[in-house]
Amino acid sequence: MHAPRRGVSQRRACTLMTVGRSALGYRSRLAEKDAPVLTRMAALSAQYPRYGYRRIRIFLGRDGYAMSAGRAWRLWRRAGLQLPRRRPRKRVATGRPRPQAPSGANQVWAIDFVFDACADGRQLKCLTVADEFTKEGLAIEVDGRIRSGRVIEVLTRLVSQRGAPAHLRCDNGPEFVARAVLKWIVDQGIGTAFIDPGKPWQNGVNESFNGKFRDECLSLEWFRSRAEAKVVIESWRRHYTTLRPHSSLGYLTPAAFAATFQHQAAMSATATGRDAAVHGASAPRPVAPPSRKGHPKPGAEVPVSSRSSTPRSEKDRILRRLQRTRMGLALQEGGFGGSVVGLGGGVAEVRRQRDAKRLEELAGRAGGRGT
Repeated sequence: MHAPRRGVSQRRACTLMTVGRSALGYRSRLAEKDAPVLTRMAALSAQYPRYGYRRIRIFLGRDGYAMSAGRAWRLWRRAGLQLPRRRPRKRVATGRPRPQAPSGANQVWAIDFVFDACADGRQLKCLTVADEFTKEGLAIEVDGRIRSGRVIEVLTRLVSQRGAPAHLRCDNGPEFVARAVLKWIVDQGIGTAFIDPGKPWQNGVNESFNGKFRDECLSLEWFRSRAEAKVVIESWRRHYTTLRPHSSLGYLTPAAFAATFQHQAAMSATATGRDAAVHGASAPRPVAPPSRKGHPKPGAEVPVSSRSSTPRSEKDRILRRLQRTRMGLALQEGGFGGSVVGLGGGVAEVRRQRDAKRLEELAGRAGGRGT
């Protein structure tokens, strides 16, 4: 824009600066392209105020706005939707293996309690049950008091719906170590995995679930009654299991991860069962019996050969080679450019003469033996 003011035309100025004239009227369309994405991102951030850009990106992809994590981060910063930085906590060593670590769904359930209060000051006691492998929130029982009998009732309902787990992980609270609860666990054939006193990180999956439960539900809601709390908390549990992407599951929902794992296990069991039905459960696959054609008699010495188990005489080998050489010479004379065996005409002729001479020697030896 300075060139016309100094008496230089735009064409001349663009030529000197090696810039195309179309660049002078360029207007970025990036703002128009990002406008609907920013609007939807702001709406999702208002709906889920404790979600960062990674989870919001998954929701945007479901709405048809697929993008990379880098672009989501740039738009997130442009919209000013940063979450407040959390106070860092003291971390403990997690390299020690967990006892009874799960390797499949419905193997280890983790249970614990979370406490809150209503607007009128009445206490809320929440019993949370989570699957350690699929990260599903199986149940959240809400009431003012929950004793051992209520714990048995909740666990019995879950066992009737999903089957009994292999182990039950919990702390040493009075509700979990009561005689009635221990008797019920023994009757169901479930193993116990009590954590050490004062070490809640040994129940890390349920502690993580409880942290998200408090951060995304209890800290944001204002319960006027226990009945309202039960409805809101159950709605959040279903959202957590079926809609909320989980970072440790590859940003799949726990329900989707459980369905994928169940499908893969069913496919593996089907393939294994098919092989067992055809070949036996543990026996190896049968090997086809070898053909008896060309095999020597039992006890006879078997010659070593790379092409056939039947031994060939020197005469047979020379006749085969001589036949291939004649075919190659015939093709070369017919204009097909080379012999079948890949030799030049002179070399093939020399080999043919040598083989013919060797055949005459063999024939002479055979005639001498006959006389």
